[in-house]
Amino acid sequence: MSNSTPPNTPVLTEQPEAKPGPSNLQQRVIYASIGAAMLLGSVWYSSWTFGLFFAAVQVKMLLEFYRMMRADGTKPAKWIGVAAGVIVFGLVYSITHGFQQSPDLFGYRQGATVYPALTGVSEETPMSLWLVSAGGAAYGWLVFGAMLFVVLVLKEIVGWPNNGRPFANIGATLAGLFYVSMPISFFNTVALGPTGYDYRRIFGLLFLVWASDIGAYAAGKTFGKHKLAPSISPGKTWEGWAGGFLLTLAMGWGLSLMMPDVPLTHRLIAAGVVAIFGPIGDLAESMLKRSVGVKDSGTMMPGHGGLLDRFDAFLLVLPVLALLQLLAG
Repeated sequence: MSNSTPPNTPVLTEQPEAKPGPSNLQQRVIYASIGAAMLLGSVWYSSWTFGLFFAAVQVKMLLEFYRMMRADGTKPAKWIGVAAGVIVFGLVYSITHGFQQSPDLFGYRQGATVYPALTGVSEETPMSLWLVSAGGAAYGWLVFGAMLFVVLVLKEIVGWPNNGRPFANIGATLAGLFYVSMPISFFNTVALGPTGYDYRRIFGLLFLVWASDIGAYAAGKTFGKHKLAPSISPGKTWEGWAGGFLLTLAMGWGLSLMMPDVPLTHRLIAAGVVAIFGPIGDLAESMLKRSVGVKDSGTMMPGHGGLLDRFDAFLLVLPVLALLQLLAG
């Protein structure tokens, strides 16, 4: 008999199975719910939380835009652009909100308009003063834009030749302000009614844009056959656009429950603007992403992309609404 002992056999212990994480759909729902709660809560609470929230949103959107520009080989001055964007948003917020709070400082009547320098003149204000105030406001913006250009040129001169194409870099920096900061700043003009800040106006705009997206998605999935812009966004169809248009108009009519003081004509005009220019804004951002070779503008919201992906429709809707407000006085 052998005295050798049998080798020890290792005891296999069962490892607990890793719990599966949330699915992509669950992630989308979770992050969408959190984002919607933050958005609606900040808009509802006060004009200050509204302003801070959208100032932060436009900063993140600008950074996403400049990141995409860098993917295309340009080198925008992102922090100069972000600083300028914050100034633009802050000035529009201060002018619109400050005018509503203290119109007498400018010689205007209370609640006249969100465009005091152009249409808020009182009967007692001389036409010469109105022209001076309107011209002064425009001149101030021109000086700000010109000085920003000077700063950007100086930056490129200091960095030459390490930054590559200097005027392409300047153009990309300024494009972010025109594409992101200025449109987002017009949220301030929408938020102000005749009696001051009114969260319902922002809620109404959000509901219109969401109705356009939901209607387009549902109709496109069900009836979509004819491509809307196949080279830009192959999934979009004319049938989807029509469904979004109809649901947006229906939402405009239904907003009477929340905004009974706003005439039906005004609500339907706003709905029409959203139904037309919202999808165009979405196509514009899709074109931008395809041109630089990226799938999403960012990764801030898993399953949803970046903030630029979420707010792209507003970038064309808001300037058109601001123009209509200006023309209506």
